Amino acid sequence: MHHQWLLLAACFWVILMFMVASKFITLTFKDPDAYSAKQEFLFLTAVPDAGRLPGETHFPEELKPTGKMLVEPLVQRLELMRNVCREDALRNLSHTAVSKFVLDRIFVCDKHKILFCQTPKVGNTQWKKVLIVLNGAFPSIEEIPENVVHDHEKNGLPRLSSFSEAEIQKRLKTYFKFFIVRDPFERLISAFKDKFVHNPRFEPWYRHEIAPGIIRKYRRNRTETRGIQFEDFVRYLGDPNHRWLDLQFGDHIIHWVTYVELCAPCEITYSVVGHHETLEDDAPYILREAGIDHLVAYPTIPLGITAYNRTKVEQYFLGISKRDIRRLYARFEGDFKLFGYQKPEFLLN
Repeated sequence: MHHQWLLLAACFWVILMFMVASKFITLTFKDPDAYSAKQEFLFLTAVPDAGRLPGETHFPEELKPTGKMLVEPLVQRLELMRNVCREDALRNLSHTAVSKFVLDRIFVCDKHKILFCQTPKVGNTQWKKVLIVLNGAFPSIEEIPENVVHDHEKNGLPRLSSFSEAEIQKRLKTYFKFFIVRDPFERLISAFKDKFVHNPRFEPWYRHEIAPGIIRKYRRNRTETRGIQFEDFVRYLGDPNHRWLDLQFGDHIIHWVTYVELCAPCEITYSVVGHHETLEDDAPYILREAGIDHLVAYPTIPLGITAYNRTKVEQYFLGISKRDIRRLYARFEGDFKLFGYQKPEFLLN
């Protein structure tokens, strides 16, 4: 009888440990699955004003992180940016007029006094969803139809350019202002893939109008009949005379022009510049600094999902001449230096 009880007890512990292990596996792999194929975007969840936030980590009072290690790099980024803005040698690459083109990129949340400058191909869709909810156009992020997010007649998200000059200046001086950046070359790869390869939103003009225009002017091998290649795209962007094509392409160029041209970081005093590569830390910091962390929360971002991928960059630039890559870097040098991105010597030399 004694042996039977021992055997039953052993079976019980085996079953219990299996249940615990199964639960752990489910919890561990739940978040990565939720990201699906669109790993460049981060999904946000609206939460009630009060109470515990979903996924919030609660620390004992004596163990709560001070935030000092998080704040210092973000403050240093702003200092670096302002120092580079003062460099005369880079003035042409770091300064731009606060034109209507720039003001069209900045979205306004008057209710919470926030300005967000859109930098496409850096996961901006989710930030726009946050502002849409905060402006009251939709009750939650989940309820915003995908076709409405970028429809500025329906999403309730005004652009700064829609206000009078006095109202623009008032908001620029007093509102919380931010934008997000990522490695400039990796962003260009993302733009190329999104608009000319996958084109998930079915925007045929990129392949049928813009791509042929780039191929006609920049393809070296005239007998080549394939669609647009990354090399064609690089030669277009690195051409000092690219602007005549930009004018033909209109606002579609927002997906690949420099951060300087989009957001005028040396002319507008931004509160925070987030980095895509460290968004797991930067996003909660931005929400907190903007005073909206009790209204929206980021879920856990799977480790490495926003990390810089040097292998991918090397593969895309493989076979492209050093001359063309150097010309491309010459155009985007301001972005690399303003935001502390390392010069890609492995591509240039």
